[in-house]
Amino acid sequence: MGTGSRWRTLPLATIALVTAVLITSACTAGPSNRPAMVVNDGPLAPQAPPSPTPSATPLPPLDPPGRSMINWTDCDDSMKARLTTAAQALGPQCARVPSVLDSPSLPGRGPLRINVLKVGTGTVPLVVVNDIDGQSGAVRAAELATSLPADLLKTFYLVGVDRRGSGGSEAVRCVPDDIRTEMISIDPAAPDMEDLLDSVRKAGQQCVVTLENRLYAMDTWRTSADLDRIREVLGVQHLNAIGFGEGSRVLGVYADRYPERVGRMVYDGLPDPSDDTLVTMEGEATGAEAAFGEFAKDCVARKCSLGTDPKQAFLDLLNQLRTTPLTTTDSSRLTAGVAARAVLIGLSDRRNWPMLADHIALAKSGQGDQLFSWVKPMLLDTRDQPASLDIALVTECNDTKTRLALERLNATAKDWRTRYPLFGGVMAEGLVLCSAWSVAARPPLSLSGRGLPPLVVITTAADPVTPEAGTQRAAQQLPSAVMISWQGAGHGSIQNSSCVADTAKTFLVDGKVPAAGTACPP
Repeated sequence: MGTGSRWRTLPLATIALVTAVLITSACTAGPSNRPAMVVNDGPLAPQAPPSPTPSATPLPPLDPPGRSMINWTDCDDSMKARLTTAAQALGPQCARVPSVLDSPSLPGRGPLRINVLKVGTGTVPLVVVNDIDGQSGAVRAAELATSLPADLLKTFYLVGVDRRGSGGSEAVRCVPDDIRTEMISIDPAAPDMEDLLDSVRKAGQQCVVTLENRLYAMDTWRTSADLDRIREVLGVQHLNAIGFGEGSRVLGVYADRYPERVGRMVYDGLPDPSDDTLVTMEGEATGAEAAFGEFAKDCVARKCSLGTDPKQAFLDLLNQLRTTPLTTTDSSRLTAGVAARAVLIGLSDRRNWPMLADHIALAKSGQGDQLFSWVKPMLLDTRDQPASLDIALVTECNDTKTRLALERLNATAKDWRTRYPLFGGVMAEGLVLCSAWSVAARPPLSLSGRGLPPLVVITTAADPVTPEAGTQRAAQQLPSAVMISWQGAGHGSIQNSSCVADTAKTFLVDGKVPAAGTACPP
């Protein structure tokens, strides 16, 4: 899905079972404020945060360049077309890395090729792992390279990874075009979730038939094994990496599985550790509302096209679209549901906020093409670029176990729409997406962080995807985690804050662990 939307769904154990179920400036050191951990039985009593202690496992030195077994070549035209001019100017190269599908029905078997992209002049590989519903890892790495400190790219070269089933890594294509459109077009203010649940059922049926045994192999656990295969063919003993949002959880699972192979890792946003989707989605609703609040302040300060009350302008647009959806030049329909998701996606990168404001204003005046363009990566499935919704639907639901009855879904939606008027309905719809799918056999993902060297975990004050409180709780579970915070808004702080980027560079290049509680200004 788009960067700002977290929809989760879960593949089914067998077709028979499925059929049954489917009925910026200088950094400053500040105090570290870690809330109590949230678990399914409710929050623990508040406790004072422990005093930071050095990790028992030292930070490993950077591996000397080994013999890479990857045959890097110029990226093809379709890949270059997805990059900005600045990223293309860096001369990225592309390759495919062989891995193993490892479906539960064929353990340790089945070929799979992972698409990777290389950019930078350094000699040490630094792997980039993105959210499964955001840009592909290859594109994210190429764009990230245009904003990182030059010293970092003299030491490292970035290796962007298209996660299994996404981008150029044998992309999952299983949801029919009309069903994708149904799923995001439904009004978040609808009083009953039955229509969305029906769309989810149809999506699940089609994915089971289309993907067969591939369906069960698309999860975070197996993605972490792909990373170890990439580490091996890169010729290094330790995996140095940056994870963004849900991509950070992939690195966390990797670290638990292969602790002796962990190098220098930065988690830029880390999902809430709770395995209860009610907890995580409500946290995202809080983060999204906070992010829009910062967007609105920025909008007013710039005297943007939404006037003095951007929140009301957005709410007016949603009400307008409920009465009269807009038809775009390619015959797509901009509904209230599509518009809400488009704005949520746009909030993720604050560099695009001026454009987002203009697109909301254009939609209010009857021009829907520009705002609709934010959701196209979710929906548009072409030969060169698959729709991101399909793999996000399959992967993210393989990693969750919460399943709610329709009555509970409707009650939750009603409550959240009241408490989170902008995006509560969208987040409540996210709870529906796994409801018609069976629960995966693998236990929910949980990160222990035992025996690891220091890890840098970055929180963002108003993050619509990985909210600050959830990232804090996740970091609290990792004994060697050192939290730093960006007091800004959006998803992904490294490309938005020079303070964060410099702190990450000092950790990755020089091996200097930042002080716990380091705070970077907005």
